[in-house]
Amino acid sequence: MSILGTRVARVEDPRFLTGGGTYIANLDLPGALHVSYVRSPMAHARITNIDIDEAKSMPGVVAVWTGEDVDLDPLPAAHPFMKKEVTWPLIAKDTVRYVGEIVAMVLSTEKVLGVDAAETVIVDYDPLPVVLDLKESFEGSTILHADAGTNVILTFGADPNSANIFDGCEVVVELDIENQRVAPAPMEVRSCAAVWDGQRLTQWACSQGAHGARDGIAGTLGLEKEAVRVITPDVGGGFGAKNGVYPDELLVGWAALKLNKPVRWTESRTENMLAMGHGRAQWQHAKMGGTKDGRITAYRLDVLQDAGAYARGGAVLPYMTRLMASGVYDIANVAFESHSVLTNTTPIMAYRGAGRPEAAAAIERTIDEFARVCGLDPAEVRRRNYIAPEAFPLTTPMGAKYDTGEYARSLDMALNAAGYAELRAEQARRRANGDVVQLGIGLSTYVETTNPMGSGEYGQVEITAEGGAIIRTGSSSHGQGHHTSWAMIVSDVTGIPMDKIEFHFGDTDDVDRGGGTGGSRSLQVGGSAAKLAAEAVIEKARQRAADLLEAAVEDIVLDARRGAFHVVGSESPSKTWKELAIEVSETLEAEVDYMPEGSTFPFGSHVCVVEVDTETGSVQVVRHIACDDAGTIINPLLVDGQVHGGLAQGIAQALLEQVAFDEDGNPITSNLADYGFISAAELPTFERVPMETPTPRNILGAKGIGEAGTIGATPAVHNAVIDAVSHLGVTHIDMPCTSYRVWSAIQAVR
Repeated sequence: MSILGTRVARVEDPRFLTGGGTYIANLDLPGALHVSYVRSPMAHARITNIDIDEAKSMPGVVAVWTGEDVDLDPLPAAHPFMKKEVTWPLIAKDTVRYVGEIVAMVLSTEKVLGVDAAETVIVDYDPLPVVLDLKESFEGSTILHADAGTNVILTFGADPNSANIFDGCEVVVELDIENQRVAPAPMEVRSCAAVWDGQRLTQWACSQGAHGARDGIAGTLGLEKEAVRVITPDVGGGFGAKNGVYPDELLVGWAALKLNKPVRWTESRTENMLAMGHGRAQWQHAKMGGTKDGRITAYRLDVLQDAGAYARGGAVLPYMTRLMASGVYDIANVAFESHSVLTNTTPIMAYRGAGRPEAAAAIERTIDEFARVCGLDPAEVRRRNYIAPEAFPLTTPMGAKYDTGEYARSLDMALNAAGYAELRAEQARRRANGDVVQLGIGLSTYVETTNPMGSGEYGQVEITAEGGAIIRTGSSSHGQGHHTSWAMIVSDVTGIPMDKIEFHFGDTDDVDRGGGTGGSRSLQVGGSAAKLAAEAVIEKARQRAADLLEAAVEDIVLDARRGAFHVVGSESPSKTWKELAIEVSETLEAEVDYMPEGSTFPFGSHVCVVEVDTETGSVQVVRHIACDDAGTIINPLLVDGQVHGGLAQGIAQALLEQVAFDEDGNPITSNLADYGFISAAELPTFERVPMETPTPRNILGAKGIGEAGTIGATPAVHNAVIDAVSHLGVTHIDMPCTSYRVWSAIQAVR
């Protein structure tokens, strides 16, 4: 019986639960200097003078550097399509463009001494106009980067032929939707350390990919890749924002080179909230048209994407929003246009879903409004417009190449699990009675793309002298359970027990190459690579066994139950993995670079049930039912964990989370006391409905699951809150649907 598809407990957990995790902040680096950054308190200003004299004279301070001391080029725009003039200096020289931007760095023998010294650095600022509003930025009355001549750094234009797609529609609805800025807020804040030995730089990176971090560090510091080793030990959460390297981290490696001493830095929670990349931050105008009986014939989405102060990865996210704009629906006419604009705020980076949740939030909110105007049940309108299962594979109007999907089935399974008819009856009863606490039922059906670039991954399997195995992968684990999944796959193929399988990742000296973790790509490409490497090892082992057993290789078979090779039809004599490893001196191993057929497209349906107090506006999520289809499931327990984590983040965005600024660009959510971080107290016990529709695009049949829960949850919760008060005349509330916003919406219609 195969171990695949069973609920195997995570093999990583005992080490973490007993304090065996290795985190950068806990590394023992004798003599290491500590970095403390001086950060701008101004959102937009000229730097007229920096006085570092007092800081330099303080006890324990080894160096104080400003932008004038940095002999490195600014970071270029993150994508060749962006305005190349918008570069990011590692330390601001002339102008600061957001609160939290680095203006100086202090190196000290003790961290506390550096923090004290940083507070004595005096910076004189000449304030400049602050641009926060996306429409104001688009209009360009104040230009943040003069050389660029515009704040618009990237545009995805609409097809000129789409101008008349709403002609003839019987029903047309329009919504302005704020997909607000949020903070990734990982449990482990950013941390790094670097050592230069005169020939080679070793840097420990709190990153989602060691090889990508190595390439970024080497390129910025002017070193050959071979002269940089990057190690990513245990990473306490990434959510997309830890992909790549930030100026804060690059400067640590540069300082180690400059001083020829070990250097380390771990940020505070406030620094993390100010300076680590934020997510989402889209203003959307959605327009949907069709027939009175609920058939959608036209959809257009216009987006202003907040890029923050510099041209980083967040500015490209509308590409993913565009790709997934039409969602799960068969819509003949679809149009999309976006403009990524600069503002005096923290740069936007990828965050769990990275452009795909924004697409789902827009169309799922708009289809509910379309159903309301048509006077139809939102579930029925969805059914009338789903892409049919027999249509797959297909290419959507936005160019997405969908693999497999059964959207109506996922909705029906979620609705049946929820008891949809009974919920609507209870809702009608409360409305008829005029209850203070009203019931809201929100739906969403989503599709997303995982491994969106269709990239491959490296995998290696090596047999140890004890008959165990070492798996090496270019994927990077930061909480997903990679060790367990990969071990299950290799154990299933080889018969080697899971407790004898080691898992190696995140060290560029140990693992030759790799693409890291992002876009929910790891299992479908990294797991597939591990499976192929295991199969290749078996073929090498069959040859060894044939030589030792004096038989033809084609007659040798592996009994995976015993982990032993023997001649077909005769279980004895045989050779175990251990015997094959020790009786031949050459290492028994195999490596592969696996390239899948393309991206995969997970999908699912969510049903959220909320109670809303119409006197106070408070919202309580009482049930959340999720049917998420990620193709073939290797370990349902891990899938549950990924979905549950995603649901928590998706619900948090809908109800609580928002990075906010005052009119001068000062962050007013700079710690977890001010920022609406969700806890278990605000969440119900999630109800997960299993569903599997394998994909033909990789050898496992698996799709990504890491971001799915987030993508499906946010619009379901958003729709549920509005549904609870729609009978009062409320048609839309922007996220986050806080008590005040809900109460205000009710008061406005009363």
